[in-house]
Amino acid sequence: MKHLLEIHILQNFAPSNLNRDDTGSPKDAIFGGYRRGRISSQCLKRAAREYVRDHPNGLPQEALALRTKRLVQALVDQLEARGRGKEEARQKVEQALGGMGLRVDAEGKTQYLLFLGRQEVARIADLIDQHWDGLVAPQAEEEGGKKKTKDAKKAAREAVPDEIKKALGSVLDGGKALDVALFGRMLADLPEKNQDAACQVAHALSTHAVEREFDFYTAVDDLKPDDNAGADMIGTVEFNSACFYRYVALDLEKLRANLQNDTELMLRGLEAFLRAIVKAKPSGKQNSFAAHNDPEYVLFTVRQEADPRNLANAFEKPVRPNREKSLTEASVERLEARWQKLSAAYGQDGAAWVLNLTDAQSQIGTPVGSLDELVQSAMKAVRANLGLEV
Repeated sequence: MKHLLEIHILQNFAPSNLNRDDTGSPKDAIFGGYRRGRISSQCLKRAAREYVRDHPNGLPQEALALRTKRLVQALVDQLEARGRGKEEARQKVEQALGGMGLRVDAEGKTQYLLFLGRQEVARIADLIDQHWDGLVAPQAEEEGGKKKTKDAKKAAREAVPDEIKKALGSVLDGGKALDVALFGRMLADLPEKNQDAACQVAHALSTHAVEREFDFYTAVDDLKPDDNAGADMIGTVEFNSACFYRYVALDLEKLRANLQNDTELMLRGLEAFLRAIVKAKPSGKQNSFAAHNDPEYVLFTVRQEADPRNLANAFEKPVRPNREKSLTEASVERLEARWQKLSAAYGQDGAAWVLNLTDAQSQIGTPVGSLDELVQSAMKAVRANLGLEV
């Protein structure tokens, strides 16, 4: 990575179940021989995407993406808004998608989730509208009063003219969608349209060992007779409480390339993302636990010609609480000590800024007093490193 921006976060969550496995238990992992709390990278990326969508910070909605199986319905809605008939639009949409190599099932959904920029979706609708008369689905033969639907769809895909196929094939270029540019995508049927991610997000791990806990709950029927005692529903839910270490590495040049070298969009998108990755929180079981805890420690670094540097090994030996220091304070000291050791051994320091709300005294980076100051400091360094006007 020629131009690298890294994010290190320590975030202490109150009792919660933010990210569950298939049994409903909080996700975990064995690290350093001890069970740790874990929040998956997919969960963290989803939360960041939703935060940017809800807090765009000046970023236009068309610069974001959709992850959906319901592409057919989205395109039909756009075509209906242009005065096209619903059923005819659906036939032409399915035919056009078939011509692109994207299969649609009997329920009108794609066979897997597609990650598409909103601009890509809009351009597909534009092309279908533009080539409306050229997308003529062949009539299905009748058999016993029923149409041979499967054969008709296959014939419709094969009937797409080559020039329309070529035009549709040129649409999938990422659409200058920030989240596609950041997190990449894989299209199983169209591997040439895959996009490598500019951003790598580690699974969050607790800096200490955790134990699973159980909440036994009951619910009572409000309309039950007074002489009928006892609960009407009982159950348990698992939870834990943990101080998580989170790490993100972002290739700035790759981000700009993924956004088709649109530097202004890259800078606006990066600023929105930096705020989101700090402020966004997973939504799992929040109605039951309300674990809305902002990070206590955030370190941004901007480095050139450097290798990514995950500091998780600072916590290979679990942090333990004591009367003098909280888990978060002890975790800050561990993290900064690891940073200093790696810096002495391998160099590649670059610039760093730290927002530290704990009582531990930071020994690295330039201290800042707010998230705004942290983001603006990093953005100034990004502009300088990329040779842009500061």
